[in-house]
Amino acid sequence: MTYVLTDMDQPGSKASLLRGTVTGLDPRMRIAMTVIYAVVVVALSNLWVLGGALAVSIALLALSGLPFRKTLKRMAMMDSFIIFTLILLPFTVPGSAIFSLWGLEASWEGLWRATEIALTANAVILAVMTLVGSMEPVTMGHALFALKTPARLVHLMMFTIRYIDVLREEYQRLRTSMKLRGFRPRSNWHTYRSYGYLVGMMLVRAIERSERILTAMKCRGFNGRITLLEGFHLRRSDLAFAAALGLALLGLIGAEIAYATY
Repeated sequence: MTYVLTDMDQPGSKASLLRGTVTGLDPRMRIAMTVIYAVVVVALSNLWVLGGALAVSIALLALSGLPFRKTLKRMAMMDSFIIFTLILLPFTVPGSAIFSLWGLEASWEGLWRATEIALTANAVILAVMTLVGSMEPVTMGHALFALKTPARLVHLMMFTIRYIDVLREEYQRLRTSMKLRGFRPRSNWHTYRSYGYLVGMMLVRAIERSERILTAMKCRGFNGRITLLEGFHLRRSDLAFAAALGLALLGLIGAEIAYATY
């Protein structure tokens, strides 16, 4: 996933040096801290504390050296999936009315809930993109396996990441063949039937390719086990990063408790 989330930097550039701060850390620690961070942020409810969590995620982004514009653009793509939910929440949660639109009253409680969801989602997804999204798929698979994740789940994830592009290229070839034969999509049964044939052919070719891949893997001695050529080792920098992020999370938890008891 690194080739998706990062840009090519010149050796020795500021972004390259910053990126080494995160990418040089133990992948197991990065995954474990990402899970802990997500659990803590999801448990928060105060808007000011969630704003602090988002600030921590932005600090992680700055520390990682990932391109701000591209990363935030991808985070905005995630927001597009929940934007309609956020818009409808003020009209569906009962409470003190803000205004009325076509007979529907928007409430302050619904607005706060929508803001809470937006801050939580953006803080978590930004941290995931920073700590895990900058990790090579193979490295992430090996780290998950080292964390005692079931091998079948690791295989499924690694094959999915690897062959998404392969299936996309196969789809592009089939679409090109259809265009060369004069196919033009329209709102008629011929178009619907053609797309049905396209999906069916994609499934057939995917099955054939999977059989060839399995045969090739067996010829190379694959027995269903993941063999690690190099082990992972925790260093002082890993422990220091985990301690710093842990202190930030403790600060967020303390602020949440303080606001709750205030």
